[in-house]
Amino acid sequence: MKNKFIWDSYSDQPGIIKDKKYKKMMRRRHLADYLPLFIYNLVFFPLAAATSGWFKVKPKAAENFFALCVNLDKGQQQIQLVEELGCKNLQIRMPLADIDNLAEYVTFAKKFADCRILINILQDRTNIEDPALLQRNISLIFAAFKGLVSTYQIGNAINRSKWGFFSVGEYLKFYQLVQGIRDREFCDYILVGPSVIDYEYHFTIRALFNQFKIKFDKVSALLYVDRRGAPENRQMLFFDTRKKIDFLYALTKLSWRSGSDIIISEANWPISNTAPWAPTSETECVDEDQYCNFMLRYHFLALATGKVQSVYWHQLIASGYGLIDSRDGLRKRSAYQAYKVMLELLQDASIVQYECSNQYYRLVCDCAGKCIEILWLNEQRSSKYETEHLVLDKLGQPLKGDIYISQGPIYVLHNRSR
Repeated sequence: MKNKFIWDSYSDQPGIIKDKKYKKMMRRRHLADYLPLFIYNLVFFPLAAATSGWFKVKPKAAENFFALCVNLDKGQQQIQLVEELGCKNLQIRMPLADIDNLAEYVTFAKKFADCRILINILQDRTNIEDPALLQRNISLIFAAFKGLVSTYQIGNAINRSKWGFFSVGEYLKFYQLVQGIRDREFCDYILVGPSVIDYEYHFTIRALFNQFKIKFDKVSALLYVDRRGAPENRQMLFFDTRKKIDFLYALTKLSWRSGSDIIISEANWPISNTAPWAPTSETECVDEDQYCNFMLRYHFLALATGKVQSVYWHQLIASGYGLIDSRDGLRKRSAYQAYKVMLELLQDASIVQYECSNQYYRLVCDCAGKCIEILWLNEQRSSKYETEHLVLDKLGQPLKGDIYISQGPIYVLHNRSR
């Protein structure tokens, strides 16, 4: 089994399954699952699309909104870096394939004493096929993190066979077993799923509308939009990042198998000239300045919906897509400073107003009684902006003289000195 599922340590994900015969055999074995996938989508895809604009939310503080992914194998230096950034919400992967080193993951998590932690339990084929082994290992994980972590994402990128599942139905059986352990022995734990990657909500629908005796306490999605370029760009003519979130939120409200809290458990853009560390081809890659701009704008767009509880940026250290490049020591990209400034200004912000027109975007936030405007454009032009208030660029530097709105967001601080 191990030779069929190979881990790519460069991009922090499984490699493509090279055994085509095995892959075809497994897909044929799970063909029956396409019937409920088709039937549920026939009903709920158009229903969610039609009602996605109906479900409104009340403005609330972004207390847990900004979050980061950190990995045990990226080193202890992450502890100081997280503290320097001021990030209070972290995700740590716990691979079932590495259960023998469970104690090391617990020790690592304990180092982030002031942070709220989400443990992402990564599946592997061995545990999927052996329910007794899965039950043993999940019980070990839940017991080991007791008193330290109460929120667990069950499975990751479940719609990619290289991650181990060959159908959503197979994942639901996996999740049902895990939930059974939670219900019997760890009833205060929060379980998150189904963790579908990319805008492939037909798999999300199959997971959220089913006859299994399960409940997703929170709904997670690895909502990558990098193949569309800028986060404001549309897919299927209509669905930009905000519309995708609206659609997902509608699904959670319609589902009898989930709560309506949404967690975006992964998002990033691959960075040019970083192969083999980049998780995609060079076609999807962007330069570091674009990466910085897109990262900020993705967060602002998701924040503006009011429908996302947390966005976990994937991740702190990763040469092909992270805030820090580790190929030659640790080099903080401009996005690192931009992320730090974003947290300093908006960590507990509430949304006051959001508007967009002719590729011009404006987000107004209330931060402890102070008003902050965030302005940017989604096109290759600049627009002069005049104000008497203090304006900071995306890296937190005050702007003087002529000020322009461009693809790099700026912060306008009303009645506040810096």
